[in-house]
Amino acid sequence: MGFVSSDQQQLLSKIATSNGHGEDSPYFDGWKAYDSNPFHLTNNPHGVIQMGLAENLLCVDLIQEWVAKNPRASICTAEGVKQFKDVALFQDYHGLPEFRNAVAKFMQKVRGDRVTFDPDRIVMAGGATGAHELIAFCLADPGDAFLVPTPYYPGFDRDLRWRTGAQLIPVHCRSSNNFRITKTALEAAYQEAQEAKIRIKGLLITNPSNPLGTILDRDTLKTLVTFINEKSIHLVCDEIYAATVFHQPNFISISEIVEEEKECNRDLIHIIYSLSKDFGFPGFRVGIVYSYNDAIVNIARKMSSFGLVSTQTQTLIASLLLDEKFVDKFIIENRDRLGTRHLDFTCTLKQVGIRCLKSNAGLFCWMDLRPLLGERTFEAEMTLWHVIIEKVKLNVSPGSSFHCSEPGWFRVCFANMDDETLKVALTRIVTFVLQHKEIEAVSKKKHCWRQSNLQLPLPSRRNTVMAPHMMSPHSPIPQSPLVSAKN
Repeated sequence: MGFVSSDQQQLLSKIATSNGHGEDSPYFDGWKAYDSNPFHLTNNPHGVIQMGLAENLLCVDLIQEWVAKNPRASICTAEGVKQFKDVALFQDYHGLPEFRNAVAKFMQKVRGDRVTFDPDRIVMAGGATGAHELIAFCLADPGDAFLVPTPYYPGFDRDLRWRTGAQLIPVHCRSSNNFRITKTALEAAYQEAQEAKIRIKGLLITNPSNPLGTILDRDTLKTLVTFINEKSIHLVCDEIYAATVFHQPNFISISEIVEEEKECNRDLIHIIYSLSKDFGFPGFRVGIVYSYNDAIVNIARKMSSFGLVSTQTQTLIASLLLDEKFVDKFIIENRDRLGTRHLDFTCTLKQVGIRCLKSNAGLFCWMDLRPLLGERTFEAEMTLWHVIIEKVKLNVSPGSSFHCSEPGWFRVCFANMDDETLKVALTRIVTFVLQHKEIEAVSKKKHCWRQSNLQLPLPSRRNTVMAPHMMSPHSPIPQSPLVSAKN
């Protein structure tokens, strides 16, 4: 299905036949492994558990409850059908006024009412993917580039590059300072691009970060604004995880810095937003470009004709977001449930010596599996990833697919499954790690025995595997996957 013959290449465009979508990445390969053998508690308990998809299912019950109580919000119900004609015929690419007002109010509420947003600056797009491509088309010509701190979301390679012809230049961040963005790293990446005669048009950041789950502090945001002002380049801030911050410190939006820094050139600041993560609506394809630049708002709105949000969706979303009592309850409950799930997940990993980068936002953890690498190389990372996918049956995403500069880090999502599935996933991880430690201990003993020329009997296999009472009833691991991987 994915193969394009030479005859087809002659018939199709360069964009159509290129690999710009990025499906050759391990990030997407993991999805394919899940799709071919999806886990189900009863129907397929030995299948692959999807931990590579950043979806928020923890509060879907609250949304369903609201929809059931508010049938007038949908034009496809007896209570809402009276507005069917007006909604179905509306096609102004500005969007429904009530929709833009509702989104602006929600963005303000998520940011603690510390800033306000102008509904007339809200431009619709087909999800965050469409919003990113839209802003790239507005800011860059083919061959121009954006600086992007690593590790970064693999989809950016598709969203900003595939059809626009733009490039992404990594700003390498290190674990030694918890992957913080520094002025030194920014300058190094910018200088490298200058030497390669690549024109830098902007800096793209995610705040909160995907995949780190961390937020940028005020000083870092000010450093970024100073940097882009000095270079006269744009700052694109992806804030689609703004409402997923579940612990202190609070989220600080770039919009707050714009208000505080009087020297800031507002024409260079643009925000990407969506309801896919904060509300768990990825299928609704609600993406937003919010720009402080009048010219960008004008041209982006015209370009948005290629990826508008349906008026049926706009109507439903507007009704929901304008219900302030519900929104207040949802924001609090969403944060509480995310915080509890994050704590349960990280504490279980910690019990077997696996740590995650300290974080307070997002739908995932940045898991440190460097101790499990045979050697600190990306080849070893891929070997470990194949074991986790094929033997442990978990789809986690390797750091190399996020352009991480250090091997051994993995993004693992925890909010896209129910409690029972999470228990199975954690049992599989714990089993795998403990068995790895058992094998390492045996290997060290064997090495010592060889050195001392002692011929001692090896322990039987049943002594190197977890006790039956600790194994998940759904675990697909009859023996350590590492044993199979080494054979």
